[in-house]
Amino acid sequence: MDTVVKSMLEEDPEDEKKGLVLFGRDLSKIPCFRESFLYGIGSGVGVGLAAFIKTSKPLLSQHIGVGAFSLTTLIYWSYCRYQWSRQKFDAEMLKDALKDKIRYEGTVVEKELEQKGILKSA
Repeated sequence: MDTVVKSMLEEDPEDEKKGLVLFGRDLSKIPCFRESFLYGIGSGVGVGLAAFIKTSKPLLSQHIGVGAFSLTTLIYWSYCRYQWSRQKFDAEMLKDALKDKIRYEGTVVEKELEQKGILKSA
């Protein structure tokens, strides 16, 4: 199921979970936050360990691991937010189209739109 659809379905005020709050904002409510940090941590640890095994230099391995963490987190965050924004935009367009379909159902406007090919009949 799409993340946008999940967020629309999961708006249940009585089931209020308190997550990690930073600067007054609940981080668990930010889309893509958890996934991007998990991918970043995993890649940072993996690349850092691989660098340590290859070079046997702990300080260099730490720098490489932190760099891999930062780069992976930023890249995945950007990709995930782009996909999330696209899904949200598509969901809003679909919602508006359904409202129009319901509004024009059984009217002369619906017949005109079907003839033009804008609305599809069921």
